[in-house]
Amino acid sequence: MVSPPSPHTKPDRAYHHGDLRNALIDAGLTALEAQDASELSLRALARELGVSANAVYRHFADKEALLSALAAEGFRRFAREQREARAQLDTDPAATGLGYIRFAQRHPALFRLMFGRFTRACDNAELQEAALAAFGQLLEDSRASGPAGQAQPNPGAIDEATMLRAIARWSLVHGLSHLMLEGQLSFFGPGAASEQLAQAVLMASGMGSAPQPLGKPSTNASS
Repeated sequence: MVSPPSPHTKPDRAYHHGDLRNALIDAGLTALEAQDASELSLRALARELGVSANAVYRHFADKEALLSALAAEGFRRFAREQREARAQLDTDPAATGLGYIRFAQRHPALFRLMFGRFTRACDNAELQEAALAAFGQLLEDSRASGPAGQAQPNPGAIDEATMLRAIARWSLVHGLSHLMLEGQLSFFGPGAASEQLAQAVLMASGMGSAPQPLGKPSTNASS
């Protein structure tokens, strides 16, 4: 007679081919909502999913391999959100810029991983492809219009001017995202991390429509 399983024994979870890899990525992304990438552990993810460490290592040889996959998925999700934001550009010129900043504020640890030293030093092909595709969203914004929003004669072209506009847009929204994440705009008081401030900055740069008045920033950085 077969004995029933002990209530203290966690049953193995069955994963079809390829499912465990995706489950690990999902679990890793969830973990990044509560901790930094440096704190992630393959063994902890294995315990959470109810599988052996050996099963995990069949999909990711080490933590670096997992982080590469997480960053690549982050770029794919980021690019998808940018595409969705572009649909609002006719009514809100700041839509893609605000979408960039929202992504950073919703997923700070993932954002830092995607654009941090690890990603720059990584030669993972999947990660590099996903990162380039995300930058392509900035190119799409920039080549659709020239200075003062004038349409380009060849919207599909990526010339030097288009590339420079894309880099300028990227520098603005990426720098603003980091300043807000790190609390470097605290002299604006309670609104230092608000979307209203972000929209005001984008407006001042020519990327957005006029926001509601922000009021005067504090002149005392310690207040």
